[in-house]
This record gives sequence, structure tokens and C-alpha cells, in this order.
Amino acid sequence: MLQRFNEKNRNLIVNINGRLVAREEAGVSPFDSAVQGGDAVWEGLRLYNGRIFKLHEHLARLRRSASALSFAEIPPNDKLIDVITRTLTANQMRDGVHIRLTLTRGVKITSGMDPRLNQSGSTLIVLAEHKAPVYAKSGLTLITSKMRRPPPEILDPQIHHANLLNSILAKIEANKAGADDAIMLDLRGFVAETNATHLFLVRQGAVATSRVVACPEGITRATVLEICAAEKITCHETDLTMEDFYRADEVFCTGTMGELAAVTTIDGRTVGNGQIGEMTQRLSEQYALRTATEGVPVVD
Repeated sequence: MLQRFNEKNRNLIVNINGRLVAREEAGVSPFDSAVQGGDAVWEGLRLYNGRIFKLHEHLARLRRSASALSFAEIPPNDKLIDVITRTLTANQMRDGVHIRLTLTRGVKITSGMDPRLNQSGSTLIVLAEHKAPVYAKSGLTLITSKMRRPPPEILDPQIHHANLLNSILAKIEANKAGADDAIMLDLRGFVAETNATHLFLVRQGAVATSRVVACPEGITRATVLEICAAEKITCHETDLTMEDFYRADEVFCTGTMGELAAVTTIDGRTVGNGQIGEMTQRLSEQYALRTATEGVPVVD
């Protein structure tokens, strides 16, 4: 699975601290904290028919993450929404759009790790692209990575930070193995998530997913849990091993950028019958119904 350049994104307008700039002119200072140490938080949003699905939930997570990192300045939600709307309007976007919202600690007066060097407020970046869900609907191939997800006492996974080297190293493993993504375990040996998404399994009609010990509280993950409750589908949050996934009838992953996507192969083993399962299809349809009717209007 390799994303391709979308010609519709050639002349993008990017928003940096409220300033709308052409794609080729967009940039941040070499003194910015994101450049200096990955010191930033981010959210991935998706625009459906003029509405952003779960927008307030995403902004709440952005705010919690920035607060956990003691950012001195966190823009209020009305400002964030206004900046997003201005960016979408400038690009004449209404549907089929993925938005990368990034908030950094800001520009430092000199290079260094100390947050006291940040004295000019945060940097806000809105990157909106024409981008359909990135995962193939025919089924994904995963491997198990040697990289582990750290526990909260090392780096709290509930901080949705922009230092993604742990995930990138796992993705490199997947690339070298010819797989779409890599499953990452926690330090106890239980499944955390993939390098980019949460994982669910289905066995005998029941759904299960990992506890949020070494993975973030995903917005799409939470939506699937809501759907299961509404549809009276048995669903558990529990510690899961690779053996649980090997024996599953179905496996699927979740995330804003890729929505729901079936997994048909793990570590060379066929999942279930190797086809997209009935539960995965059912939950995908229910998710699509929600994204088609819910969300915060941001553009006409």
C-alpha cells in the first residue's frame, strides 16, 4: 500500500498561523519546535459533504495532548474551526478531503530542547488534501514488528504527539517485508496497534480490541465501540495476543485516514477464509451511515 500523488493537490493552499500560502511556498522556521524535536501535537480530520466527522472529539484530544505537554498557548476551538474553514474555502474543498491539523510549541529564540526557549506562542498548521481512504478495501497484509509500543511511564500514548519515529521504524519493517503495515506489541507482549491504526478482531460473532495501555484512544476506534453498543454487538476491550489474532474469524483496522479496512493476512497466515468478513462489512456500512449524516458543518 503506497499512497500516490493526487494531481488535484498540485496547487494546494496551506494555512500556517492564519496565513494562506501556496504549497510550494509553505514552510516553518528551522527554530520551530516541530523541526527541533518533534515537539508538536496533531489530529487527522476527514471532511464529508461539507462536514467534519467527530470534529469536537478531535479538537478535545488535541487540547488534552497540548495541555499534557504544557503548551503555553492553545488556540480556542472557535479559532481552530475558523482557520480550518478558511483553508477549505481557499481550496474550494467540500468532500473527500483529509485534514492534517498540527499545533507545535512554536518558534524558539535559539536551538535547544528547553521549552523556556519558546517565547512567541504556538505554530498552527492546517494541511487539507484531496484524499480518499488510503487502505485497499480488498484486504490488508500485516506483519508483526520487532518495535514495541512504550507504556505510559515511558511516553504516555494518550498524548497524540508528532514524534512518530517508533511508528516509522515499524513501517520500514512492513515495507521491507512487502506488507501494508506492521502490528506493534506493548512491552508485556500484548497487541497495542499497528504503526498507524487500531486493530479489532472478530471471533464467533463477538468483537474485541486492545485496551488503551500502549495505544491512544482513537476517535474511529471509539466510533466502532459506539456502533457495537447501538447494534447490540458483543464487544470487549481486553489484552489480546498475536495468537488471538491468528485464530480470529475476522480482523480489521480503524483510523480516520483509512476508515475501516479488513485484514486478510497476518505474518503469512490467512485470516479466517481470507475474505472480507460479514461483521467487518456490517460495521463498515454502519460507519459510512454515520459519516454521511453526522459531523460539524464547516463549509457550504
